[in-house]
Amino acid sequence: MSKEYSLEVEVKLLAAGSWLSYLPGPHREVQKHFEDLSARIREIVNEHKKTRDPACPRDLIDAYLEEIEKAEGNPESTFTEQNLTLIVIDLFGAGTETTSSTILWGMIYMVFHPEVQKRVQEEIDTVIGKLRSPVMEDQLSMPYVSAVIHEIQRLADIVPLAFPYITYKDAEVGEFVIPKETLVVSHVSSVLKDETMWEKPHEFYPEHFLDAEGRFVRREAFLPFSLGRHVCPGEQLAKMELFLFFTSLLQHFTFCLPENCPRPSVERVFAITISPSPFQIRAIPR
Repeated sequence: MSKEYSLEVEVKLLAAGSWLSYLPGPHREVQKHFEDLSARIREIVNEHKKTRDPACPRDLIDAYLEEIEKAEGNPESTFTEQNLTLIVIDLFGAGTETTSSTILWGMIYMVFHPEVQKRVQEEIDTVIGKLRSPVMEDQLSMPYVSAVIHEIQRLADIVPLAFPYITYKDAEVGEFVIPKETLVVSHVSSVLKDETMWEKPHEFYPEHFLDAEGRFVRREAFLPFSLGRHVCPGEQLAKMELFLFFTSLLQHFTFCLPENCPRPSVERVFAITISPSPFQIRAIPR
């Protein structure tokens, strides 16, 4: 990792002393969640420091602490406890928080679109059946399920702004020049809801990811995990979790509203990720 792209940049931007803390807006709530989570992770790191055995690392934290020891005294090293905290946050957000939030939105969309839910279950029954559990190899034979999962991610848009970063040199983007040391924030929503790139950008429409023959197609504007150097480190983990969890849920249950229960709200709750408002749902065993 180059010094210019050190994750310490994120600490400087999101710490309580950052100038962002003086601006009003929903990012202040994100900052509070970030600080609380950082404090808890630092506690876990300190526990690891007390109990770890260098000859037998238990996990990422143990392995990273060993690298910090090796790099002690090297001013060019980016192996620091600050960076370790941010790496754990990145992996936590990528592999758990994002997945659970996306699944919640998926359940709402299945209730709102029972015809989509039925078609998903038909493909699951055809490819997997009702007895064995899904495996990642099944995904290649399930274009409609893949399209639905991608459309859930696109429309839910649970991380509308990527983590900020700073340019380490002047950069040209189209006709614009971004000077060195400029704060840059990627607006992911502007791509996922781009009216020039999607047929129905503000509607749930799995056909965005299907061709005329029903085959799954990848879309250039589908960038929920960002792109390039700043792509989410947990992208592959999140993709696997989404497919396995979503497919398993629809394999075993049909989701609908309980009797006399109001339709779930699509109001977005702004926290570490964008989650739906609390809602009730009925899961009927298949």
